[in-house]
Order: sequence, then C-alpha cells, then structure tokens
Amino acid sequence: MEGGRLLAAIIDHAIDGIITIDNRGNVESINPAALELFGYNAEEVIGHNVSMLMPEPDRGNHDSYIHNYQTTGHKKIIGIGREVMGLKKSGKTFPFRLAVSEVWLKDKNIFTGFIHDLSREKAAEDMLKQHAAELEHKVSERTRDLISLVSELEKAKAEVSKSLEKEIELNQLKSRFVSMASHEFRTPLSSVQLSASLIEKYADRPDDKASIIKHTNKIKGAVQLLTSILNDFLSLEKLEAGIVVMNKQYINLVELAEEITEEMQLICKKNQHIVYQHTGEIGHFSLDTNLLKNALVNLISNAIKYSGEDTLIEFTTCIDDKGCSISVKDNGIGIPKEDQVHLFEPFFRAHNTGNIPGTGLGLNIVKRYIELMEGKMEFVSELHKGTSFKVSFDKI
Repeated sequence: MEGGRLLAAIIDHAIDGIITIDNRGNVESINPAALELFGYNAEEVIGHNVSMLMPEPDRGNHDSYIHNYQTTGHKKIIGIGREVMGLKKSGKTFPFRLAVSEVWLKDKNIFTGFIHDLSREKAAEDMLKQHAAELEHKVSERTRDLISLVSELEKAKAEVSKSLEKEIELNQLKSRFVSMASHEFRTPLSSVQLSASLIEKYADRPDDKASIIKHTNKIKGAVQLLTSILNDFLSLEKLEAGIVVMNKQYINLVELAEEITEEMQLICKKNQHIVYQHTGEIGHFSLDTNLLKNALVNLISNAIKYSGEDTLIEFTTCIDDKGCSISVKDNGIGIPKEDQVHLFEPFFRAHNTGNIPGTGLGLNIVKRYIELMEGKMEFVSELHKGTSFKVSFDKI
C-alpha cells in the first residue's frame, strides 16, 4: 500500500509528463505535468485515443504503429525514444522527446510514455541559430568590407606605383632633356661664335670673300639647326597641351609627296637621292595635310641624316581598296636591336648616333601625329643595313 502511494506521488509530482495507454491506444492515466503540457483536464483525455495529442501525420498513423508492433513484434519507438511533435488543446504544436516502455500486468500489456518538453531547448537552439546566422551575416559584411578595403588599398597601391613610375619616367626625361639640350644647343652656338669671330677677322681682307661666305653659311646652318630644335619643342608642347587639332580632308597625296621630295632633295648629302614612287590608280585620300607633311619631312630628314653619301632613299605611297600606306626606307646606320623598344620615347636617341645632331623628339612627334590621324606606324631596322618606316591608314 505504501509503495503504491509512493509511486503515485512520484508520478503526480514528476517534472516530465507520463501517460499510460492500453494496447488499443486509449489513455488509461496521465499525470499533472502532461495535462499542463497539453492543456487538458484528465477527464478530457482518459479513455480517449492518445492520437488526440498528436498532429498529423502521426495522428492518423498511430493505431497502425501499435498494430504493426503487435503483429510483427518490430519495435520502432519502444525502448528507443525519439523527438516528436505534440498537439496542445489550443491547436499549437510543440517539440518533445518521447520514450516508450512496455509493461505486462496480469496478461495485459500497458505502454508508458515519458514526455520531456523540448520547447525551451528548441527555442534556445533557434535563438542560437539566429545568433549564428546574424553573426555569419556580420562576418560576411565585414569580410565584404575587408575585401573592398583591400581592393581599395590595392588600387591605391597601383596608383602610387603608377605615379612613382611616372615620376621616374619624368626624371629620366628631364635627365635626357638636360643632356640633349646641353649638347645640341652648345654645338651650333659654338659654331656661330667661332664663325662670327672668323668673319670679323676676314672682314679686314677684302680679297677673302670666299671664307666669309663659308662661315656665313655655317652660321645659317647652325641657326637652322637651332630653329629645328625649337620647332620640335614647340610641337611637343602643343601635343602635350592637347591643342593640336586634326583637320582631315581629301588631299592629293601624290602632289604632296612630290612637293616634299623636291624640298628634301635640296638638303641631301653628296650624291644622295630621294626616289619617289606611287602605286594605285587613285591619288587622293582623307588626311591632314599639315600633320602628314610634318611627319614625312621628319622621317625623310632622319633618312638623310643617318645615311651616308652616294645612297638612295626610297619614298613610296600606295592607295588601294584597303586604304593608304606610306613608307620611307634608307640604307643608313640602322637602329641597335636593344634600342628599338625605346625608339618612340621622347628625348631618346640610339647609342650609335654619335655626333649626329638631333633632339630625340622627332619620332615621338611623328608617331603621335599619325595616331591623331587614326593611323598606325611600324618600322623594321637592322644595324648597318638601314631602316624602313611605314605608316598606314584604313579606308573609311
């Protein structure tokens, strides 16, 4: 008797819910904890099928669970336990852990279910998942911000590196300019000073007119050289300032080339000849006369300057279905292979130019003029065998 009371007291005061059912699934007993958990009174549950405390699909399948166990003896829940969902009287569901044991009493088997509410654990778990998701979101945001910051730093680093490269390049250009200017200006100025002094000396000798003319011509040549140097500087300044305006129009390329050939032939060395030839039935093409003439004069001037006496300079133009091409080929000193990559840089001069005057600006200006006219420029050169420059323009 005392043992029965003790057991009833334990069941009534147990924290977890305890329900017993018969082999047909009807509730025989339910403790206060289970009643509170499901929200029922004892009279509303006892004698009814336990499936009333289950949501679908367990509700509809519960009787089949018991039947399968009774016919096959295969236990799915008994002695194992699992997490399931319970259905409150209010219609709300909640999670709990169900452990089922089977008891035989006077040839009658009774199933006892022990119910442990998991609502708090699941709520805590959901909260933990929510916090984890929020944390993951924050980490993702911070990572994205960090990646963005790293990207900005890399960009800034690249800009600084680019600025540094430009600064180094500018310093190199300054160095080249100082070196070039000190040499190219000093030589003709020294020639002018010497020739002027000699003219002053020969002025007292009326019979020495030839010497005076000789040194006067030297002065003229030196002035012309200085003018050419200053013109290069002026052209470069205009290009850098972006004030060189291209004015394309249909021009007679053959007439312009013949005019340039005639002018440049006057400054050729002894027995140097410019041979001009045009290919194509059409002689007109859309180009800027001034820019093209300046470019071609520079190329032919270089061919004259870097070639020896008794040589030919081939000057050709061609207009066909593809467009227009112009080439200037000499048999001069050529360009060293290691210098060719720097050929179009301002103030750069190849190492084999020696005392031949020049600013190192001409080819840079020519290339930029050609590009302003939407053309392309290329060259082929071999040391001691000459150089060939070719400019081409696509047909519009």
